Amino acid sequence: MNLYNLNKTKLSQLKEKPFKLEREIQNLFEQNLTALTGLEFVKSEFTIKGKRIDTLAYDIQSNAFIIIEYKRDKNVSVVDQGFTYLSLMLENKADFVLTYNETLNRNLHSSKIDWSQTRVVFVSPSFTENQRLATNFKDIAIELWEIKGFENDIISINPIKKTKSAESIKPVTQQNEKIKSVTSEIKVYTEEDHLKGCSDEIVELYETYKNAILNLFDDVEIVPKKLYIAFKKDKNISDIVLLKKGIKIFINLKKGQLDDPKGLTKDVSTTGHWGNGDYELIVTNTDHLEYVMSLIKQVK
Repeated sequence: MNLYNLNKTKLSQLKEKPFKLEREIQNLFEQNLTALTGLEFVKSEFTIKGKRIDTLAYDIQSNAFIIIEYKRDKNVSVVDQGFTYLSLMLENKADFVLTYNETLNRNLHSSKIDWSQTRVVFVSPSFTENQRLATNFKDIAIELWEIKGFENDIISINPIKKTKSAESIKPVTQQNEKIKSVTSEIKVYTEEDHLKGCSDEIVELYETYKNAILNLFDDVEIVPKKLYIAFKKDKNISDIVLLKKGIKIFINLKKGQLDDPKGLTKDVSTTGHWGNGDYELIVTNTDHLEYVMSLIKQVK
């Protein structure tokens, strides 16, 4: 990615200023973790069974632990290392819960954690083509984030998205016992998981609203979760839950921030709900499609 400085009408390209140490990247991420990823910082340099985890984080939305590793060495198999860490976590669950509670002075019970949503995030200035291809499975619990530094204290951070043609990793799992054991417990959800069993009418309704949301902003990413399908651009914009006779849409704004003159949304700020944000509405047709999009567009 090239970045430019605009001076009136003249562009001048910003020169890349490489990070000298992995620790620089780690400090930057850990000090801004919630702003960058929405995750809760738990501990730095967490050591267990002789292995050191750079950053241990917690995803409050998914109720799952996230392991973050920082890399400057391009010649490392992120898949092998990723599944090693995932296996380590699943074999030592109590240690992770204890570390969370002791570090943050909380009382999180292991029964509240969704271990199936655990994942590993690798952060690096660049990844090789082999590393990108090796993680380009729609249901692999490994993410790649690219970070670059530029002059004038400019930082760019970009998650590497999987291609639309990404296949399932399940056929590969049969050839590796470690991967097989991890994937049997960890589940990376897909749109197909949510659409399975839905009527043609509900699938068509979902596709219509999905495409409308994708057209609202550039680079909107679809991120299926266990209980809902998230639409993200830096943060969650909206979430959709498929129902038998319609779809439930959550709008990621806090109470009092949404302008809804028609009063179609419901305030769920004080009730338990699956999606993000304090507003939800159920649609069974496309009669109010444009109006609903005007509501979602208020999320910035």
